[in-house]
Amino acid sequence: MADGYLESRYEEVFGKGAARTVVKHVPIDKLLERNRSYRGYRPEVEVTREVLERIVAVNPLLPSACNQQVLRFKLVTRDSGADVVLRNIKMGAALPELHLPFPGTEPQAFILICSTVPESKLVDIDMGISAQSMLLKATELGYNGLMIGAFHRENLQTAFALPYPPLLVLAIGRGAEVIRRVEISEGDSHAYYRRDGIHYVPKVKLSDLIL
Repeated sequence: MADGYLESRYEEVFGKGAARTVVKHVPIDKLLERNRSYRGYRPEVEVTREVLERIVAVNPLLPSACNQQVLRFKLVTRDSGADVVLRNIKMGAALPELHLPFPGTEPQAFILICSTVPESKLVDIDMGISAQSMLLKATELGYNGLMIGAFHRENLQTAFALPYPPLLVLAIGRGAEVIRRVEISEGDSHAYYRRDGIHYVPKVKLSDLIL
């Protein structure tokens, strides 16, 4: 094909000087690799409500068990109660001696995931799909996050006057940690750990996952 053919055809179709949109393709494997669980965030990077809305906007696109679509979301930013959420969550349970997050690296935005019906197997299926998809979207937008299951449910429901109790909390921000994935065998310890300031996450190798 002659040099410049595509450029000339583009101008024939759209007109000379027409703006071109370049779409950068990011393979799902790369997004998954970057989507690690961060427990420390850069305080100078604010997460706005608009960003949280863009993250939650993936949900109408997702599959839902029996198409029940019962999940609801409370968006919390620095200006709308992030400090309240911080007082009612626990992070880094496997590293209690570190008292994570370190002062000054606390997440400043959250998504509280609720359900209009009592928690069940179907609700948990939807919640897992939703939480992972939202964190992948956050990664695509240049942010990071963490699924938090250790929190005071009643306190958060009361503080934000939620009609339904929260089942999971997502922290969202720009990560301030170095995280490395470590391949392990099935029988090795699965506990994450830190060494020389680097957070290591053991993951069972593919050959041990396939039956």
